[in-house]
Amino acid sequence: QVQLVESGGGLVQAGGSLRLSCATSTYSFSISIMGWYRQAPGKQRELVATISSLGSSTNYADSVKGRFTISRDNAKNTVYLQMNSLKPEDTAVYYCNLRPPSSSRSDYWGKGTQVTVSS
Repeated sequence: QVQLVESGGGLVQAGGSLRLSCATSTYSFSISIMGWYRQAPGKQRELVATISSLGSSTNYADSVKGRFTISRDNAKNTVYLQMNSLKPEDTAVYYCNLRPPSSSRSDYWGKGTQVTVSS
């Protein structure tokens, strides 16, 4: 069973920074697209950032461009989300996502970690 475990969430003031981590133990990590999603109260879950299997390509939501950076360490089976210049609207539960290389398999999700940004 694939397990994704997020960590690094917490309470931070506007303008501050947090780094989220997502660790897993699966052979498919290094060949899988990884992503971070978030869901704020009363809103749909939205894609925050994705990173290709080797880390050569990244994609960000417009709302976080220039502030967030996604990265991965395939040797550690870990993906990171560095969040700088945090805003209250970044408050959400952040979820780690793993997309297997086979399109016939469903994505895997972590349980989420709460990020709260106060003004």
